[in-house]
Amino acid sequence: MSGIELARAYWADVVRPILDRKLPDLPRAAGRLGTGSDVLGLDDETSRDHDWGLRLTLLVPADRIAEVDRVLAASLPASYRGSPTAFPLTFDMTVRHRVEIAAPAQFVRSRTGLDLTGGENGEGGGENSALRLTDWLSLTGQSVLEVTAGPVFEDTSGEITALRDRLAWYPHDVWLHVLAADWTRIAQELPFVGRTGQRGDDLGSRLIAARLVTALVRLGFLLERRWPPYPKWAGTLFTWLPVAPSAGGPLAEALAAATWQEREAALHAACEVLHERQRAVGLPALDGAACEPFYDRPFTGLRDVAGVLRAAVTDPEVRALAHRGGVEQWVDDVGTLTDPGARRRLASS
Repeated sequence: MSGIELARAYWADVVRPILDRKLPDLPRAAGRLGTGSDVLGLDDETSRDHDWGLRLTLLVPADRIAEVDRVLAASLPASYRGSPTAFPLTFDMTVRHRVEIAAPAQFVRSRTGLDLTGGENGEGGGENSALRLTDWLSLTGQSVLEVTAGPVFEDTSGEITALRDRLAWYPHDVWLHVLAADWTRIAQELPFVGRTGQRGDDLGSRLIAARLVTALVRLGFLLERRWPPYPKWAGTLFTWLPVAPSAGGPLAEALAAATWQEREAALHAACEVLHERQRAVGLPALDGAACEPFYDRPFTGLRDVAGVLRAAVTDPEVRALAHRGGVEQWVDDVGTLTDPGARRRLASS
């Protein structure tokens, strides 16, 4: 049984009947959200060695969280389907039930750092107040997936469903901006795969190729309007993208290539595939190929794919942005990327 199947059964057989009996008037939403490979549907036998088991997300009004926790702590059985209902997690070694109870907006804020109720981010606009540009740029794909990827089994108020819908994808001009940022990064380093190789620095050529593959994989997610997960699962989920059958081969070849010439040729091919996919999904693209010779040197360069995307941006605030994109496109420190407050401060800087 997968983690999601276990959570669904736990809700249906154990937790929901307790709430129906003890708190029948409680507005609620239940699902398997937050952290864990099972939220992405990727758990396996290895996943069960830590932080796996009877985990559930229960979203209720803020003023009833303590009451719900007391009821569940007093009413849950010791085990269900052979698994304990109370157990420690790596980030909380207390032995307790693992029904995570929070208010919907509080839960979203804990993952993304964003207040979607119009509090600190809005000006009294309530749940319909618009997210600011810096809010979108502070997000990581993983932080959004912890809210939107897992299943919701029941939502009587509709609140978490509405919040998930608000985080479905970037506004169009912000989407163009983050795409342009990755193409810019690729343009800056693509010729160096050949230049380092020509100098006999095979390790340097491989390091740059790996950085470029990272950017190209992220581009694949962005082009398909899918939030990229953190690196542990990026390759796995990339294979599920529509662009993967055509882009996956060249990207793998770029990492495995024995010579800089083969490495550069594979990256060239991957750039062309992703540029064509950009055109196919209706986004601005160049006429003809994405790549070109790098001036008069014998290396591959990139044409101004980023420029054609930026030219299509109409929002003056987005047009005025520096070309670095969202925080996770220019920061790779894990501690920073998993700290919503730090991400928001950087996005505002």
